Formats: sequence, structure tokens, C-alpha cells
Amino acid sequence: MSGEHKTVIKGTSSKYVKLNVGGSLHYTTIGTLTKQDTMLRAMFSGRMEVLTDSEGWILIDRSGQYFGTILNYLRDGTVALPESRRELMDLLQEAKYYLVQDLVKLIEAHLKRLGKDEVEPTCRIPLITSQKEEQNIISTSVRPIIKLICNRHNNKYSYTPNSDDNFLKNIELFDKLALRFSGRVLFLKDVLGNSEICCWSFYGHNQKIAEVCCTSIVYGEQKKHTKVEFPEAKIYEEALNTLLYENRHSRPDAELMQATRGSGTNATSYQSDEEIEEIFDRLRPTSTRK
Repeated sequence: MSGEHKTVIKGTSSKYVKLNVGGSLHYTTIGTLTKQDTMLRAMFSGRMEVLTDSEGWILIDRSGQYFGTILNYLRDGTVALPESRRELMDLLQEAKYYLVQDLVKLIEAHLKRLGKDEVEPTCRIPLITSQKEEQNIISTSVRPIIKLICNRHNNKYSYTPNSDDNFLKNIELFDKLALRFSGRVLFLKDVLGNSEICCWSFYGHNQKIAEVCCTSIVYGEQKKHTKVEFPEAKIYEEALNTLLYENRHSRPDAELMQATRGSGTNATSYQSDEEIEEIFDRLRPTSTRK
């Protein structure tokens, strides 16, 4: 671009410089940039030429997402590390590029500790074998409960087109919710239901609060057929409502209950998994939020 040129940066440690790192703007002193033996010291101690634009911003062609973290580490010698492994790996890459060796060692040690602490996620889902067992589990659970009856063979009529696909979609959604919220909700599978083929039940404070039945009988060519539906939005809505019963000492909050049901009378239509996750997180008890 016009106006860009290479120059050598010199000055006292208290001199401020302007940095444009991949579009992320930073304002700091030469003293901070040269505090440790890094690539930044080489760039700002007059040993290397740097690229500047017409407004005096020093241009560094790197991602600016973690440059602020790099600067904070140079200032204080310590920094709060990201929680996720992916973010740690991205920060490690930047620390290696700028040759901030002490930060590299800190991140690598933290990653090693994470590796030791990580446990393969598991989700154990009880299978209901009798009505007595079911009643005992529901009456003694300290968590809300989501139960799915999934008995594909409990049917004397043929299935309509797409019923098998919808049956599998219900099971896949149940497994998805169970993997995500097994620590907050008790998930049960009933494969011995005497009447229903695919039906969701939701319990809070040891009482059934909702039910979503996914099967119905339809007539076609003078024959009865079983139709299996996948009311995804309605299932999500009732799952959200179930989370409101996590607090054993109070009734569900009216504002949050309204938030789960949307503005209309129809089942809420969610645009993305991210929106669903945001609502689920809002329903997490304050003391357990990250």
C-alpha cells in the first residue's frame, strides 16, 4: 500500500509506540516490548527494520487475537490462560512466533496438566425394566428427569413413509441432550413401554410436568398406519422448562419460563445450536456458571 515504509525504531524505554497486529491496535512502551529476550526486543531495540504506515502505525502481519495476552505477560510476567485447549494451542503458536520462551513453557506445562486431568466423557443412561423401578427412580431423583420411550417394534400397524427416519431423529436428539446435560438432568430410556412407541416425558420436583408424544394412528387405503413425528422445537422447549426445576428449594422463575416459550403460542423455533446453548446456559444455576 502507498505510505508504507520500513524504518528502525529507536527510543527510550518510556517511549510509546503504536502497533497494528492483524488489524488489532495496541499502544505500549518500548520498555514493555524489550523487557524479555524475544523477537519483539529485536524489532524495537533498533536491530531490525519494521514496517509502518503513513499514520505511524507499526504493522505486524499476525493474528491480533492473542497479542494483548502476549503484551500483558511481558508487562507482568504472569497472565490468565484461556480455558479451552484450542485457545491454548493458538496462544502457544503466537508465543512461539514471538519467541516468548517463558510463556511457551507456561502454556506447555498447563497443557500437560490438562492432559492428565482430562477424562473421557461418559454418559450412563438407565434402561427402565419395570414400572416399579421407574417410579422409584422418579420419586428419589434429586435432578429433573427426561425420559424417552423408544420401542420401535411395539406396533401392530405398518409405518408411514419417513416414520423410521423420524424415530431415529428422536433417539439422536435424546442422545445429544444426554451427552450435553447428563450432569444436570437424569436421562432415562424406556424400551419396554406397553403402549407408546416414541414418547418424551419431562419431570421436575419428582412430578411429571410435560409430555410430548411423537406417534399417532392415521388411515390410508382403509388400513391403519403408525405415524412417527419429530417435533424438535417442542422437545427443546420442554427440555428448557425441565432445567428450571434444578433448584429443589423454589418453583421455576416466571421470567425464565416465559423465555423458553417464546413470544407466541406455538412451539419455539430455534435458528441454531448456538442459540439453544445460550438459553440452556441462562438456565444454569448462578453458582455453577462458568
